[in-house]
Amino acid sequence: MLLIILLVFFAVFALLALVLWAGSSDSSKQFQKAVDSALRTSNTTETEELLDVRKKTALSAIPWLDRMLSDLHPALELRRLLDQADVRWTPSRLALTVVVAWTISTYLLYLRTHLWAVSAVLALSVGSLPVFYVLIKRRRRFDLFLKKLPDTLDLMVSALRAGFSMVAAFGHAANEAPEPIGREFRLCFEEQNFGVDLRFAVQHLLHRVPIQELRIVSTAMLINKDSGGNLAEVLEKTSHVIRERFRLRQQIRTHTAQGRLTGQILSILPVAMGFVLYMMNPEYMILLITRPVGQKLVGVVAVLNLTGMLIIRKIVNIRV
Repeated sequence: MLLIILLVFFAVFALLALVLWAGSSDSSKQFQKAVDSALRTSNTTETEELLDVRKKTALSAIPWLDRMLSDLHPALELRRLLDQADVRWTPSRLALTVVVAWTISTYLLYLRTHLWAVSAVLALSVGSLPVFYVLIKRRRRFDLFLKKLPDTLDLMVSALRAGFSMVAAFGHAANEAPEPIGREFRLCFEEQNFGVDLRFAVQHLLHRVPIQELRIVSTAMLINKDSGGNLAEVLEKTSHVIRERFRLRQQIRTHTAQGRLTGQILSILPVAMGFVLYMMNPEYMILLITRPVGQKLVGVVAVLNLTGMLIIRKIVNIRV
């Protein structure tokens, strides 16, 4: 009995499938196209390409290396550092530059000293030059950002008093402000246009430009968004405070210029003098490297020199 039921079921199923296949006409195809169009679901072929509008951050020009570095937190932090410095490098390129500079310097020093350990340590100063270049670019960009920030706030104040909303005034400042403020404000404004909440957009801006003055501005904007108030007056006073802080910081740099120069000279002079003496008389200076007493003296001098440099830096580095 069960076998008969199964046979009948499969026979009916085959008959219905045959009828549906034979009855497929142009009207049914047009109906399917209309449904797909209404639901915005189209059958993609293998030759069609999908457009990905998500923001992508390249960590390397090599695809497999980029996928591998995307899971590493140090690579992401290095990418953020390069973006803050506005250097069009990838983290892998920076790391490769450091390794190549250190390797070549180590080999050249080994041809002179014939000591691998000493050559590798001395070559660290050359290998770190690309990193110092990025840090210097980052500091100069932040200084320029801070210098132009009060003028940008004045643009926002003028727009607010002319009847613009806070977001519209922010967009006006993004379009009119000079670089690098214009680029960073424009990114924040575009994030809001794509639906990102103002609080998260401002947090992303602070993540890209982590300076105290911008944090003050963002706090004022967020408080005004939550509780209301005269944002134009708040931004005007904030602009005045930022100008005074910048002027005071410049005065401090002027008064501490002699101390900073003294610290730099005292830090570089022992290393430079040792290198010059070694180039003039290698047999005389090689004793500091080959003898145990000389190695201890070199270590003590390096520690004292680093300690003195940090102490002088702490003295002249006055926070405003």
